[in-house]
Amino acid sequence: MQLSKAERSRKLFDWLGVAPFMLFALLFLIVPTLYLVAGAFQDADGNITLANIVGLFTDKIMSSFSISIRISIASAIGGVLLGFYISWALVLGGLPPVIRSAVMTFCGVASNFAGVPLAFAFLATLGRLGLITMLLRDWFGINLYATGFNLLSFSGLTLTYMYFQIPLMVLIITPALEGMRKEWREAAESLGATHAQYWMKVALPILMPSLAGAFMLLFANSFGAIATAFSLTGSSLNIVPIQLYAQIRGDVLHNANLGYALAFGMIVVTGISNIIYISLRVRAERWQK
Repeated sequence: MQLSKAERSRKLFDWLGVAPFMLFALLFLIVPTLYLVAGAFQDADGNITLANIVGLFTDKIMSSFSISIRISIASAIGGVLLGFYISWALVLGGLPPVIRSAVMTFCGVASNFAGVPLAFAFLATLGRLGLITMLLRDWFGINLYATGFNLLSFSGLTLTYMYFQIPLMVLIITPALEGMRKEWREAAESLGATHAQYWMKVALPILMPSLAGAFMLLFANSFGAIATAFSLTGSSLNIVPIQLYAQIRGDVLHNANLGYALAFGMIVVTGISNIIYISLRVRAERWQK
């Protein structure tokens, strides 16, 4: 069936609407990714080689992947737990609508607050001369850094990451909680289920795909972050994005193709995380239809 001239014009107009996004994705996502993947399997002269991939399995690089994965897991777990509780309080806790609106607005801003401003904010708050550090010392006699805490460490970077992980979790899980039907609770209560039994045997199993998917998304979000980590710790914490930055920039190390291989490894890790997230998200949406 042939389309009329008006219908063809309308479809062309619709395609023009998404053309800027498609062009942007092509120039800044697809082409650079293909370039990195190709470079990971080439040497400096452009010859095909697996030496860069083999180089990923050295102790230093494997250690950086281990640290990055552990930080990502820790910040994702903290973000899921605290973000879920905040979202539960907003949706099911009976808080005033004005509180919910304010919190959701803040989450929309905070989930994108990272890089140098976030690093500076935490240094000014929890650094050795930060506001909270000085208040704890002068008012309560608690030397925070004498307890072993260090902002420029694994725990400090994990805590910093949670600043944008928690709001992101709230934004992700709130629609899932809003999709919980009252009929499910009423049916459980009519069968004699307690509040705890309803959550353990009905609500949490339904929400589990959403929670697991949110965890994978937060993991990928943390794994690829570099600006905050580099601004906060410099090169003192050997995570993968900082290793990649050192290889590409070439201040001390300069093996661009090994850097491409590092980027390829990050793409594999984040790609697997996002595939799992998408599959879990599709499963979770079945319950919301």
